[in-house]
Amino acid sequence: MTRSTAPPLPPPMARRHLRETASLTRGQVAARMGVSRETVRAWESGRSTPRGRKREAYARLLNTLEVEAAVTATQVKTTGAAEEQRTAGASGGSPTAVAAGADSAPAAGEIAGEAGAGTEAGREAGAAGPPAPVPAGDAAVSAEGPHGPEPGSVPGSGPDAENAEPAERPGTLTPAQAFDALYAFCAPALVRQAYLLSGRRELARESVERAFQLAWERWPEVARDPDPAGWVRAAVYEYALSPWHRFRLRHRHAEAPPAGISDRLLMRALLKLPPSHRRTLVLYDGVGLGLAETAAETEATTPASANRLLRARAAVSARLPELEDPQELHRRLAELASTERLRTGRPPSVRAGSERRARFWTRAAIAFTVALVGATALTVRTAPTQYEPPVAPGETVRGVPPRQAPGPLSDEELQLRAKLRDDLQSGTQRLVPQAR
Repeated sequence: MTRSTAPPLPPPMARRHLRETASLTRGQVAARMGVSRETVRAWESGRSTPRGRKREAYARLLNTLEVEAAVTATQVKTTGAAEEQRTAGASGGSPTAVAAGADSAPAAGEIAGEAGAGTEAGREAGAAGPPAPVPAGDAAVSAEGPHGPEPGSVPGSGPDAENAEPAERPGTLTPAQAFDALYAFCAPALVRQAYLLSGRRELARESVERAFQLAWERWPEVARDPDPAGWVRAAVYEYALSPWHRFRLRHRHAEAPPAGISDRLLMRALLKLPPSHRRTLVLYDGVGLGLAETAAETEATTPASANRLLRARAAVSARLPELEDPQELHRRLAELASTERLRTGRPPSVRAGSERRARFWTRAAIAFTVALVGATALTVRTAPTQYEPPVAPGETVRGVPPRQAPGPLSDEELQLRAKLRDDLQSGTQRLVPQAR
């Protein structure tokens, strides 16, 4: 009697990477395998290994996800080639061919972004594209996994990115192509998350564009980051929740609320929450991050994040009692995020905006430096070369009678004047000094 050999499984980190690349949550994998979500977490962390039929089914699922990941990588490379054709269109390519190459990018976007690329809680935030083949009740707001794409899933990122030859080796993407792939993967869901945080459509789009412009300015740092999608998400949240927006003129006028009454009430309840509670609620119940990951991204302790989450849920359920169940709250957040059909700009325009912004601040810094040097030179030129002590202020001298103006003479003074005049005419001869 022979025993059947157990099918091989990839390492635990590769299992998680395959699941996130295929835009599946732990809950969706658990539903397919007929196990709990914690069991899938244990399989991916290496704490346990499936056996028997579960192992065979899990191996078949991972094999299917690996094939889909290879197809997605091929589509990303095709998108990069289309971008190169667009930039080289001026060298002789026809406008029709260039446009056809550029239109291949939305195909990858439909898989990675518009269809709702993988989250810890589901796909529904990418509802702007064609529906993805996932259970209808398992949806989320985010377009990336709980940690975003792994370093190897975004071309041009990870530890091997700094040692890669950008233009020599075939199949290596340029920094611009890697940035475009990250943008197509994350932007569609991030704009929906920013809308949940701010309640403003224009501010949500602006937050995503400014965050990606900052990422392009610091692209070497972002490309080497273990979680580039999380880096950009943190920048989006910081900009969307900035308190300085209320001083801008265009943000003093309220935007049109959501069309549905239930969506309007939910958005009003979210905006009543403090910014820190709102951010924690969106990350945990919307994006689907774990409590420890939510605490790390909000720069708080795990007990503090749990307290914020409980308070936020209590405040929302007090206004909307039907959302007391976390699963129902998660579903309603996903529906509210996907209803508005928010769109983002194209990656080349975002990169161009970042470069214009960098040029502006560079020129401003140069102009300020020139003005400072000119002011310093003028000061040195006009400054005195020797020390001149200041004139001391006058002091009052006591005991000296004040000067009086001449007035009328008295009788005694008149007599004395007459006597002096008479003596000068008829008096004795004046003594004249003589030299010896």
